[in-house]
Amino acid sequence: MTDTSSGTAPTAVIEAEVREGVYGSKVAAVEPGGAEFIPLADRHGKPYQQFLTWVSPNMEFATIFVGVIGVWFFGLSFWMATLAIVLGSAVGSVSMGFLAARGPLHGVPQMVLSRIGFGFLGNIFPAGVNSLVAGVGWFAVNSVSGAFALNALLHWPKALCLLIIVLLQIAVAFFGHNLVHVFERWSFPFLVVVFAIASIVILTKANFSAPSHPFTGGTLGGFLIIFGAAFGYAAGWNPYASDYTRYLPPDTDRRATGLWAALGVFLSCIALEIVGAASATITDSNKFGGNPTAGFTSHLATPLADVTLIAIALGAICANALNVYSGSMSFLALGVKLPLALRRAIVALVFGVAGFILALFGLHNAGDTYNNFLLVIAYWIGPWLGVFFADQYLRRGKRVDGFLFDRKHNPWGGVVAMVVATGVSIWLFANQIEYTGVVPAAHPAFGDITFEVGFVLAAVLYVAFFRFQPDSTKEETLHIPDRPAPATT
Repeated sequence: MTDTSSGTAPTAVIEAEVREGVYGSKVAAVEPGGAEFIPLADRHGKPYQQFLTWVSPNMEFATIFVGVIGVWFFGLSFWMATLAIVLGSAVGSVSMGFLAARGPLHGVPQMVLSRIGFGFLGNIFPAGVNSLVAGVGWFAVNSVSGAFALNALLHWPKALCLLIIVLLQIAVAFFGHNLVHVFERWSFPFLVVVFAIASIVILTKANFSAPSHPFTGGTLGGFLIIFGAAFGYAAGWNPYASDYTRYLPPDTDRRATGLWAALGVFLSCIALEIVGAASATITDSNKFGGNPTAGFTSHLATPLADVTLIAIALGAICANALNVYSGSMSFLALGVKLPLALRRAIVALVFGVAGFILALFGLHNAGDTYNNFLLVIAYWIGPWLGVFFADQYLRRGKRVDGFLFDRKHNPWGGVVAMVVATGVSIWLFANQIEYTGVVPAAHPAFGDITFEVGFVLAAVLYVAFFRFQPDSTKEETLHIPDRPAPATT
């Protein structure tokens, strides 16, 4: 590291950790390395491909179930559920676009970018949480939905169906970035056509005039919870955003990159979540609570139902290829030094096995498992986004890419703001089966605004802490080995 000083703003040049090996655009090859900077010679791809990459993984039952729970569990009318879905998905998709746009320039996974605001050690908290949520939690949830689809189609034992789904998912993630993108693109036309036909049939049978049947929290409370669930589902992809744009050339149009990623998430989420809400107006939670996937296809003609079940299983594989891949990226972003050339692939395999074990327990009471997981997923993402965007705003105009690989960059404000905001927002505003916060316990109709409070509180705290951090005026430049070293001032 080269360190000079100019007035009150010291500048440093940090050597980038560059991913070893040659990968390029190979598909039938295992991606080498881990969470390091992607060499310029390996950069490839176009922004529009982000749309295909982010539509396919949302063509699955977990997306549909966001709409289902609004009607089944919280008694919203179709139109109230739709409004909550559109608004929540929009917020989560906008943030997705901003995050994805940074990938081509910086060439690193999203949880490595997180080091700028959280520091090398502080970033262990959000990266560690995401590695478990993505690589194990989401993987288990989506594996169960895929297993139920195969079970409903083939009537094979659920455990066997789960094993088949998991093996296919791990295989795609094991090979890595290029196969993930190609798999999503190949799956896109089949998934879109099948779900479009199934959706038309379900919408023609839906009872759009069915009134709300408020649960104990009231209609407003249910609306806020589903708004949070829709945001959480869309924003659940946020910690993965640059994982799939970091291979794009550095001069790629950032606006186009972010726009295509945001549109892919937004359009796919609202399409299937709205159809999920429609399907819930004509299905019975008491009858299909044990296998909600079968409930969704129960009003389709048998041939279409069978093809839809295949699409649901394929969509689960699309989603979990991303989940286990990004889970391994987040784990490696912790800074763990694994000397193996195939460390990312091996970590992906480990996460896949762990997710399979967890999914086995999720084969029972699947409806409650979906419900609980989807409603709490945003609790940590809101505060993380609050710190991330506040830091990006405060450091605007400064060269801070060197912080990505500077192990001595350890500010305290980011992790403290996130931990405090997460704890306070859950304590006061969480409204879940396992825990009810202070405010909704006293006022049940208040619903759940945990993620909104967490985002705002984390951002405000970070802004307050930022000026007291020793790195608040510091700049660091990243030196890429195959580029001339930047000048220091």
